[in-house]
Amino acid sequence: MRATDFTYLDHPTPLALAHRGGAGYAPNIGFENTIAAFRRAVAMGYRYLETDVHATSDGHLVAFHDRVLDRVSDAEGAIAALPYDAVSEARIGGSEPIPLLAELFEEFPEVRVNIDIKSDAALAPTVREVQRHGASERVCIGSFSERRLRAARAALGPRVATAAGQVGTAFLRFTPALVSRMFHTPAPVLQIPATHPVAGRTVTLVTPGLVRRAHGLGKHVHVWFHAWSREDAEEMHRLLDLGVDGIVTDHIDVLRDVLAERGHPLVPAG
Repeated sequence: MRATDFTYLDHPTPLALAHRGGAGYAPNIGFENTIAAFRRAVAMGYRYLETDVHATSDGHLVAFHDRVLDRVSDAEGAIAALPYDAVSEARIGGSEPIPLLAELFEEFPEVRVNIDIKSDAALAPTVREVQRHGASERVCIGSFSERRLRAARAALGPRVATAAGQVGTAFLRFTPALVSRMFHTPAPVLQIPATHPVAGRTVTLVTPGLVRRAHGLGKHVHVWFHAWSREDAEEMHRLLDLGVDGIVTDHIDVLRDVLAERGHPLVPAG
């Protein structure tokens, strides 16, 4: 299927996606994936948010990146092993609660959400929350697990956008003769890093040829960055010059300025 088949992707490109609310933006540092961080991104003009999701032991779905609470919160333990009552007491940066995915849908009804399902246990709760909030047309589902993506598509139906998995995209990069077969997937988006380690070496995934092939099949190319990747204005300009359709960034102020320079300014909320 093509990007034009999905309501989620009907905004003019390039799309700007706030990764974890903009984890590298100075006011958000230490407060990633919090309602406060997402509010700052939306106030800046972001209409696409990115978050990861995990399920608690009693099936509540939280917007949080790590499998365990230790790195950015004042609590410890694996989310999957804890009931929501315990997880809800944790504070990110010492002050901000860990939000439920439902809170993002309810707090930002006009915003679209890119959801990375981080565990098998989070699959069914993700489907439940998307359906409960009637959000099928305002989400894009991604996962490092192709099996989870297939299950999400089956459960949510053809109107939900999904992002082709990273494994499949790396495969595409090395076997261009199999492009047509690869893109029989219903995913309208390739969501990939500009570079990726493969077999002990760094491989450039986002090339002019890949972007052309994706566009020829009606697919979007959205680029995200590894923690060790270069993520500055020069690199964003380079990727946009290649014709990528979206950038998923921690540095939401940098991308805002890049888009303004290129004549695609974000419109601040309110």
